[in-house]
Formats: sequence, C-alpha cells, structure tokens
Amino acid sequence: MMLDADLARIRAHRNNIHRYQRLLRTKLSELERQFIEKRLIEEQSSLNALAAETFPIVFARPQGRQAAGLAAEP
Repeated sequence: MMLDADLARIRAHRNNIHRYQRLLRTKLSELERQFIEKRLIEEQSSLNALAAETFPIVFARPQGRQAAGLAAEP
C-alpha cells in the first residue's frame, strides 16, 4: 500500500517536471522564467529524494579491466 502512494508521488513529481520543462520552452517574462526554473529544481530535488528513499538499492559499476570483460593478465 505504501509503495502505491510513493509511486503516485513519483508520478506527480515527474508530471510537474515535464510541465515546467514545457513551460520553459514558451515565451516568458524573466520573472516567470526564474519562478519556473526554481520550481523545476525543487521538483527534481524532491523526486530524487523520494526515489532514493523508495528504491534505496544502488548498483555499483565494476571498474577497470573486469568492467570491460577482460581477464587480468598473469
């Protein structure tokens, strides 16, 4: 049940981000543009925090020769 609520909040933030990005492609006054850019940053931060809280799994990328699928030379 909690996951459904978190996913709904993630969708809402994502929809707001898309709406603000569309608005930024329109003709706006400098004050309007500043307000929307600020709201966009706030929405992105909220989305990132919620996603990290909801899905705390982090996948680390292997580094070096093993990442390329190459065996270490003897």
